[in-house]
Amino acid sequence: MVDTKKEQERDELHRAIWAIADELRGAVDGWDFKNYVLGTMFYRYISENLTNYINSGEQEAGNTDFDYAKMSDTDAEEARAGLVEEKGFFILPSELFCNVNFRADNDENLNETLEGVFNHIESSAKGSSSESSFAGLFDDFDVNSNKLGSTVAKRNERLAKLLHGVADMNLGDVKDHDIDAFGDAYEYLMTMYASGAGKSVGEFFTPAHVSELLTRLGTVGTTAINKVYENIRPKMIQFNISRMCA
Repeated sequence: MVDTKKEQERDELHRAIWAIADELRGAVDGWDFKNYVLGTMFYRYISENLTNYINSGEQEAGNTDFDYAKMSDTDAEEARAGLVEEKGFFILPSELFCNVNFRADNDENLNETLEGVFNHIESSAKGSSSESSFAGLFDDFDVNSNKLGSTVAKRNERLAKLLHGVADMNLGDVKDHDIDAFGDAYEYLMTMYASGAGKSVGEFFTPAHVSELLTRLGTVGTTAINKVYENIRPKMIQFNISRMCA
């Protein structure tokens, strides 16, 4: 039986990706475009995941009006060590996806802003058990590439459109986020661009229906399943996501 809701959500995600591709048409080739879209989606995901984690804790403590995204960076720094221990990474309020996206159109140094944010996210895990998972996480997201534009202004314009496009994706409430959205996005991008990405791409591409079938076969007779993992390709989702989403 077809899961109509899931199919609708997948179609909506594909339309959003196509809209971003249309905005960047002629600037970024398909294979690089894949890295930019997935990287931005992941940046949004971990930003909202961390914000929801902190807000939920504050609300349970009775601070119902608390919003981490509106907190000052200075105050937030006090919680850095604890959050890295609990979540494996840390993002300052000013560097959350929602705030960077909000300022994007007026940020003349957006490329430098994003580069700094990505470096800070990766370095936040240094010295922790998650360090290897975050090392080089955004290496494929080149904010200074000439492929984005011949000038800083043109690159920043396209980076802003990329942020806005991912912000407009209907991923639902963060509590209902499904990491499968990244798998769906990856498969769609592969379908769009794999033919021009080289022979080796096939080594990393498993269609979703094949993964689902293998999962069902591998869990036959199992009455209780916690999680099923696939060793998937994008560096952005290569590490153990369960800890981050706890």
